[in-house]
Order: sequence, then C-alpha cells, then structure tokens
Amino acid sequence: MMPRERLTAKEFQVACLVWEGLTNREIGKIMGTTEQVIKNHLRSTFDKLGVWSRLELAMYVASHGGKKWGDESGRSALANQVAS
Repeated sequence: MMPRERLTAKEFQVACLVWEGLTNREIGKIMGTTEQVIKNHLRSTFDKLGVWSRLELAMYVASHGGKKWGDESGRSALANQVAS
C-alpha cells in the first residue's frame, strides 16, 4: 500500500490544500471546520507520510505529481474538486 492510500479523504484534501499554499484557517473555511480539526488532520497526515512540517508535506505532494497526485488511488476527482 502506497503511503497516500493510507490517507482518509479529509487528510488527502488537507494535503492538497497545503500544497496549494493555503493556511489552516483558509482550509478550515473551505472544509467547513475549525483550525484545530485541520491541525489534527495535518498531524495524522504527517505521521502517515513520514513528514515533519507543512513544507515537507507540500514538497511530498509536489514530488509525487502535484495536481495529478492521487490519480493512481482514484482520488483525482477530489483533488480537482478542491482545486476549483
């Protein structure tokens, strides 16, 4: 199983939005939740992908295809929806 396949849909969405440069507050508004919930998703995402920071997360997403990240796991529709 690829590390990105371990992510929940919410974690995947947060990772994509971090890669796009959004803050926790902006991500929370988009997802209709609080900054604390976003922080929780980030912590879990960091653990699952083996990264330590938002910068490393963004670099991970970029190095694995950026907008195309997730195509192999069938999550490209979510990434496209988030990017819109």
